[in-house]
Parts: sequence; C-alpha cells; structure tokens
Amino acid sequence: MDGGPAPEWMLPAEDPEYPVGAEVTLTADHMEGMEVATATISGAFDTTTYSVSFTPTDGGDPVTDHKWVVHEELENPGEASLAEGTAVTITADHMAGMEGAEATIDSVIEETVYMVDYESDGMMMTNHKWVVESEIEPA
Repeated sequence: MDGGPAPEWMLPAEDPEYPVGAEVTLTADHMEGMEVATATISGAFDTTTYSVSFTPTDGGDPVTDHKWVVHEELENPGEASLAEGTAVTITADHMAGMEGAEATIDSVIEETVYMVDYESDGMMMTNHKWVVESEIEPA
C-alpha cells in the first residue's frame, strides 16, 4: 500500500528529530501491526496535526478520534491552527469515505509530523500518513 506523496504545499521540517531515511520504532497503534514496528522515515513536515471524528461519505460506520489529518488536508482551513470542536471538511483520502467528509476536530498536535514506510503482516506500507513525533522512538 502506497500512501502517495504529501500535499504539495506542505513545508518539509527544517531540522526534524528524525530525518528522512532514519530508521525508527513506532509506538503508535493507529493500525494493526504498527505498534513496535520498525519503520523508515519517508517525510518530515512542520504543520498542525489533528485527530478527527467523522461519518464516512460512503455510508460506513462513524469514525471517532481518527489519527491523523494535517492542516493541509482540510478544505479552506486558513493559516492559523484550528481549535478542538471546530467543524471541518476533510480533503484527504487515507481511507474509504474520508475525502469530502464533514468532521469535528477532537485534538490538536503541534509536533513534527512524519510519513513512514513499514512492514505489517508481510505487506510493505510506504508513505503511511501520519505519525507525530511523540509516537516515534529511535530504533
């Protein structure tokens, strides 16, 4: 599975804790097989990151506290960080029914955010979006 490139207008982090190419250990558990997986950093960005709750546009079950969507993956978000409880429209397509979904911001994180490559159950995940710095440890 390839997550594709980051939004073209995102700014790479100037001095990330984990530079592109660094091998790390994931502590996040967003997906099965992710926690304690060894990963390689494929992108590092300075932006605001949000967890969101939304009902998929394809009629799927409501999703709560989805981690993560970056500021650049929201429709017309403006420049400032958005507050918890703000209603937004998601432009990302990380999962079925996400793109175009109306969402509510559950939490706001101001940390470097990363794309990572890692293997889970024999399948290589490339450019997985997103993992924040506090969900990564040195390998």
